[in-house]
Amino acid sequence: MADFISYYFKGLYLFLTDSNFRTFTRLFFFYIGKKRYTKYTVSFNKFKISVVDMKSFIWQYQEIFMNQCYDFNTKSAKPVIYDCGANIGTSVLFFSQKHPNSIIKAFEPSPSVFEILKSNINKNNIKNVELYQNAVWMKDEELQFNDEGADNGSIQSLSTGKTVNVQALDFLEIINKEDKIDLIKIDIEGAENVLLPHIKSAFPKIEKIFIEYHSFPNEEQKLGELLLLLTQNNFRFYIRNERNRKIPFINLAKNKQMDMQLNIFAYKD
Repeated sequence: MADFISYYFKGLYLFLTDSNFRTFTRLFFFYIGKKRYTKYTVSFNKFKISVVDMKSFIWQYQEIFMNQCYDFNTKSAKPVIYDCGANIGTSVLFFSQKHPNSIIKAFEPSPSVFEILKSNINKNNIKNVELYQNAVWMKDEELQFNDEGADNGSIQSLSTGKTVNVQALDFLEIINKEDKIDLIKIDIEGAENVLLPHIKSAFPKIEKIFIEYHSFPNEEQKLGELLLLLTQNNFRFYIRNERNRKIPFINLAKNKQMDMQLNIFAYKD
């Protein structure tokens, strides 16, 4: 009973004191039941944006604006931020609002989602962002991309979405042009397993890395290799599980698209 009362009053306190919590509550109750993969226009935090899938956006808002999972401190006068997998721009708007003097470079390979991203940045008069309709990869080449239409587009061979050709860029070649990078956000639906080893030579100039790690049934898991790579390059990390499985020895999630998804926050002490 004590835990229930504490949880209830914590929610009431947040509703009264936290405008982001109130916005999340409004979005949840008014939009969570809306038809998926349908374009809507929504206003929040002085922004007005187009959304390609309301369910995806609501959880994006909770993580990014309410929980502020990407917030960070920096002494840089002009922080350099790379957003790989920028989607419709929710994270880009957060970075720009938190660090108005920053230089943000945002990559989104989905042709349809990129048009929404570009529109959202332009209509909100965000000036400190460079947009790239490209996948970040190990080399410059054309790749087949599974365009799911929301936030799960991937170069993985998934059963959802349509397949389109996208231009990939050698990410190491891009970041080697920087003297220092304050944050790299990597949310690229499985491609992190090959991208991170490829850019390891640039780790000394990178202060923080966010990695959304994905594990797919019947494919080799690379988590141990990625964590060892981070440790060997002087990063500490914090891990949060985004897909809880009850009774995991029995529930192997072999019929699921992913059997594990983690948020990894890597930083230098």
